[in-house]
Amino acid sequence: MAGFVAAFEGISIEDFEAKSETFLRRTQHPTLGRGYLECTYKPMVELLAYLQANEFSNYIVSGGGRDFMRPVTQELYGIPRDRVIGTASTFEYTSNNHGGTITHRAETDFLDDGPQKPVRIWSRIGRRPVLAAGNSNGDIPMLEFTYHPDKPCLRLLLLHDDDQREFAYTTGAERSLEQADRLGWTIVSMRNDWATVF
Repeated sequence: MAGFVAAFEGISIEDFEAKSETFLRRTQHPTLGRGYLECTYKPMVELLAYLQANEFSNYIVSGGGRDFMRPVTQELYGIPRDRVIGTASTFEYTSNNHGGTITHRAETDFLDDGPQKPVRIWSRIGRRPVLAAGNSNGDIPMLEFTYHPDKPCLRLLLLHDDDQREFAYTTGAERSLEQADRLGWTIVSMRNDWATVF
């Protein structure tokens, strides 16, 4: 992470966003053989559209870079940039005659993973989610935080078990799978539950 934030030190927020968007639009995934924008999960997009049509407010809460994702989240997921919660660097503002400049600093503001996920959710949204979906051990605190003693909630854990259409692995998700089994979270099998992946 230190190397990642150091690589973008001094880059303006506009330049960072332009570089991120260029990468996402022009780069092929190294193993899936498709552009990164063609790697969105169709069932996830369908679920988000269904929730939005039923007056839910959807957010992306990711361990990935918040500002890296923002240029494409509206287009790909129907989620506006102000509803993206993710890992971020710190910034610095410099006044000038052209509206000022915000640049990235070489330090992490927060790593949005594990116990930081519910903290970031609360600080941005001010309430517990009623539905959350994850796919790794880093999502356990977020899925725990989705519990409501007085109303229904849904906690989804995606199991990457389709080596034909995507990947088959549980590395990094072992504890979340155990907890899902123990607490009755809904496990979604990519292989068995999804007719289409991408």
